[in-house]
Amino acid sequence: AEMLSSPWARFYSNSCCLCCHVRTGTIILGVWYLIINSVVLLILLSALTDPDQYHLTSAELGGEFEFMDDANMCIATAISLLMILICAMATYGAYKQHAAWIIPFFCYQIFDFALNTLVAISVLVYPSTIQDYLRQLPNNFPYKEEIMSVNPTCLVVIILLFISIILAFKGYLISCVWNCYRYINGRNNSDVLVYITTNDTAV
Repeated sequence: AEMLSSPWARFYSNSCCLCCHVRTGTIILGVWYLIINSVVLLILLSALTDPDQYHLTSAELGGEFEFMDDANMCIATAISLLMILICAMATYGAYKQHAAWIIPFFCYQIFDFALNTLVAISVLVYPSTIQDYLRQLPNNFPYKEEIMSVNPTCLVVIILLFISIILAFKGYLISCVWNCYRYINGRNNSDVLVYITTNDTAV
């Protein structure tokens, strides 16, 4: 058991960015995600109540599709509500020291990290997809011509560097939440052990 747990123990730390405790960092992260998803939910609800203001028609996009139809809006709203629930659970779990409540948020982080990794791999394996994606953007997209004029190899390197920085940051946040989970779990287990030992001594 020691050999299996020792590699993970190397990455375990009670402190995170700005030298704050991992529990405090997880609470801040949960609140931050909660605020972002709440703003997104408000925008989506506003779009559902006033579709003419937010819907971009196919004429505006220069394509043969609508940017956001009602079905996509409803799906996005449901996802936003789910994210708010997951973030609220993580914040509550870190605050009240319930390790199990942090797991859904941790799973979301892993899923998000995996998606970003797949994007990086696809850019690396199929660099031509970037040019194809840029061509599909609407003509009024900001700086489209300037981006298209950049050397394709240089553009791939810039995008991969940008994605690598994002992945490194997301990986650090994952380690912060994981360390918070381990800290709370370890603390709860030690509290139970102290309780049992105290009761045995008393008996």
